[in-house]
Amino acid sequence: MTPLETVVQTPIARALGWTLFHSLWEGALAALLLAAALFVVRSPRARYACACLAMLGVLAGFAITFVRLMPRGMAAGTAVIHAIPRAPLDGSDLSPDARALRMADILPWLVPFWIAGVILSHLRGVAGWMAARRLRRRGVCSAPDPWPQRLDQLRARLRISKPVALLETCLAEVPVVIGYLRPAILIPVGLFAGMPAGQVEAILLHELAHIGRRDYLVNLLQTVVEGFLFYHPAIWWMSGVVRAERENCCDDLVVAASGNAHAYATALTALEQTRWAANEAALAATGGNLMKRIHRLLYQPKGSAFAPLFAAGILTVAVAGALAAWQASAPAPASTPQQRMSPYTRWLEEDVVYIITKQERQAFLSLQTDSERVHFIQQFWERRNPTPGSSQNAFQLEHYRRIANANRRFSWQQVPGWKTDRGRIYILYGPPDEIEFHTDGLVPGQAGPPIEQWLYHSIEGIGTNVIMDFVDEKKTGDYRMTKDPNAKTGTFVPRP
Repeated sequence: MTPLETVVQTPIARALGWTLFHSLWEGALAALLLAAALFVVRSPRARYACACLAMLGVLAGFAITFVRLMPRGMAAGTAVIHAIPRAPLDGSDLSPDARALRMADILPWLVPFWIAGVILSHLRGVAGWMAARRLRRRGVCSAPDPWPQRLDQLRARLRISKPVALLETCLAEVPVVIGYLRPAILIPVGLFAGMPAGQVEAILLHELAHIGRRDYLVNLLQTVVEGFLFYHPAIWWMSGVVRAERENCCDDLVVAASGNAHAYATALTALEQTRWAANEAALAATGGNLMKRIHRLLYQPKGSAFAPLFAAGILTVAVAGALAAWQASAPAPASTPQQRMSPYTRWLEEDVVYIITKQERQAFLSLQTDSERVHFIQQFWERRNPTPGSSQNAFQLEHYRRIANANRRFSWQQVPGWKTDRGRIYILYGPPDEIEFHTDGLVPGQAGPPIEQWLYHSIEGIGTNVIMDFVDEKKTGDYRMTKDPNAKTGTFVPRP
């Protein structure tokens, strides 16, 4: 008898085999209950708690089943082995008891493969954890002033008493948070100078939210559960829900602290330009599906009419099993007119004001319900998707990137960049092929207002070598377009 056969025929292997078998329907039942909870619950914190509770429930069910199936002694195990009847010799069908016993002979052979999978899964987790630790020690330096002091102010706003290190790194391309006992936020080199201060603060608030919610520790425990139940598809689905709702929870904390969901969505879009596939042992601001997060921030879905009744019962159970998932919310500042604006009005008047057609605008204004508006918005972007049906709409991503860049580069006093003439042209046609700066006007020897000339080699429907002039008449930084290169159609009517 080989060593493997010796292991497989032990009572522990038999108990583990049956435990693996029962865990399949236990996990499926937990996933079904979680799906029902997600259908009626809209709060991301509640959804996060339910998903954590479902994962813990499957793991607890696995452990309880194993304990119940463990034999009380070797004698009991031996008696079971000798009680196996011989298969019928006349070719008749096996009885139900015989079929069950034959399955009992097969299931223990799954145990060695399960053990190997658990070992490999946990080795992968340990390797990820070690890589995250190295990321904190290599290629880092202290963040420049005044950002450490500003981080302390943001930390106080979220009521986080634990000290947090702020470091610049050349090994990561997006901000990440690493560590639980001594947490650190790693910021890519150049991000402090390359993004507006308000957007950087929003990203720091997101990372601080992970720290305040103890998400790093929960993420490590989540990885352990995934390692033990790696074979179950329901576990990976639950884990995906946990990670997605974790990001939504942090997004809500950022919006509560900053008071501007639209500005934060713009910051996420700008950060996506330097997206990095972050290690699972680290928590990055760009985690989850970016477009779903942005859509959720701007267009909050409404819950079912029966949601409060179902949610009350679910939350009563969820709070007891996942108390750590609930954290104190940051106090929300007083609402502003921009916050009171309907998200659909903001989408129409800000996000797509330059690209929506007259017919589409009229059709959108004629809609009566929010569900119709949400469907219209989805179809609006899908019609412009260069690869229809794909999960990542390249046109939509590029559009929001241009909005973020326009706000970063062309804002003037209280006017956001997207409202300026340069911002409008940038959003419509992207960066120009060539730019000329004339600080003293176009006429040599004669002082004049500053002028920017943008050259586009080709604009479809307009022509080739299109030149656009932007003049700062009052020398205040307010550059305005002087003429319309396509005056026949009035494509570029300058703002008043």
